[in-house]
Amino acid sequence: MIHMEGNMERVNEKEKEFRFGDAGPKYLFRGPRIEWGILVLKPGGSLGAHFHKEVEETFYFLEGKGKLIIDGTEYPGGAGEAFRLEPGEKHDILNDSQSPIRAVFIKCPYKPEDKIKI
Repeated sequence: MIHMEGNMERVNEKEKEFRFGDAGPKYLFRGPRIEWGILVLKPGGSLGAHFHKEVEETFYFLEGKGKLIIDGTEYPGGAGEAFRLEPGEKHDILNDSQSPIRAVFIKCPYKPEDKIKI
């Protein structure tokens, strides 16, 4: 539930659900200009390869380790690291560790239809 206080919006993460029960993306805010949330990937899980035509996307790792694959090149990622992707860059996150990955994702501009799966 989003709480409005003037123009400010406030939400508690516990009030939102992950797409796949206890993993996947959990959107905290969607629009009007950006969308962002929390991503959890279980060991062996992946985000799913995709790209955006107009949207840039940023990932900030809160916990865990894995691989960010950008245009076919693998980059190790872990807690404290951030990656910003330009529109058109094909990307995926793989959890090849034994612990969950927890990351923040931010997409701008807000264009929820701009996702092309590979």
